Amino acid sequence: MRAMKNKIPKFKNEREERAFWASHDSADYVDWRRGEKAIFPNLRPSVKSISLRLPEAMLGELRLLANKRDVPYQSLLKIFLSERIEQELRLHPRGA
Repeated sequence: MRAMKNKIPKFKNEREERAFWASHDSADYVDWRRGEKAIFPNLRPSVKSISLRLPEAMLGELRLLANKRDVPYQSLLKIFLSERIEQELRLHPRGA
């Protein structure tokens, strides 16, 4: 017989829910074996604006590379950062 799962509490706001899940294991509340794959095609990740100081020469080179690819230089910078983060995480996994 399968153990009963705990009931997920009602949350006042998203911050309260985040705090709850940061300190609780979802496996105690959800039977993931019964889960179904969901696709959310219109979801966009949250973004935060930052100020970044770059040497003018580096910015010029970034703009040149972006022009060659016909993309905005900010988009190319995000691509470069994403690729490097992925590479670093493969080389140095969390908890390793």
